[in-house]
Amino acid sequence: MNLNEKLGKKFIITTELGPVKGVLTQDAVKKAKEYLPLDGLNIHDCPMGNLRINATAMGSLIQQELNIPAIPHFTCRDRSLLGTQADLLGAHAMGIRNILVTTGDPPKHGPYPSKAVYDYNTFELVRLIKKLNNGLDYNDKEFGGKTDFTISCTAMPTSKDLDREIERVKKKISAGADFFQTQVVYDAPKAIEFLEKVTPLNTPVFLGLMPLKSVKMAKFMDKNVDGIDVPDSIISKMENEGASGIDIACDFIKEIFNAVDGIHIMAMGDVVGTNKIIKFINSLSV
Repeated sequence: MNLNEKLGKKFIITTELGPVKGVLTQDAVKKAKEYLPLDGLNIHDCPMGNLRINATAMGSLIQQELNIPAIPHFTCRDRSLLGTQADLLGAHAMGIRNILVTTGDPPKHGPYPSKAVYDYNTFELVRLIKKLNNGLDYNDKEFGGKTDFTISCTAMPTSKDLDREIERVKKKISAGADFFQTQVVYDAPKAIEFLEKVTPLNTPVFLGLMPLKSVKMAKFMDKNVDGIDVPDSIISKMENEGASGIDIACDFIKEIFNAVDGIHIMAMGDVVGTNKIIKFINSLSV
């Protein structure tokens, strides 16, 4: 059963491949083999403007060697309108069937004097992919055959303007989004408030979860990372009760489990920690 067939029918668990060093793809594949069974594996598209192997090519390799559906990220940052369509057709030819559409971090964050392209925004990219799924290019001309992409988009449950964020979600659904993988969220009540607003839209949502490595990390993210709130109660549990980031993650999942369609684990390559979370989720599903 592919990922699209599972949507809305089972609790979905996805995670991220983590950085691939240059062309050392087998090192990444070997590490990914250690994950417990997953429904999908995300692959970043040069995050923070740093050089990484092409996400769709790496996704194709992951699918061939691990038989896990890949979800390569596809940014608006680097490609012209022509190059985008060519790359999407190429991705489809390599067996990619899931695409996460994202704006992409500006090149200024990275080490290269690159210039961003941004020929289109995320809404326009979703609409373009839907056109390709119907056998039409940007100009509504038949190109030969049809693609069969399932489209993922992002959302921010902790947005300071939640109503505006919900409108953006609705706009992405109207454009053609098939499911959402959200940004990191730690505050269960805020997550539930967000889910209560998006559930009537009948589009699966997987909440993003990044296990906290330390109290220092928790405080840093709460203070410095836009869109991430780490409740004082969580920091207190870690400081005063010795709770680990995995403990905090599992407590959060237990609170929101019946309100969400899945979890997207962002553990920065921590296979052991990710597997502990997967085991916990599977225990709730029994």
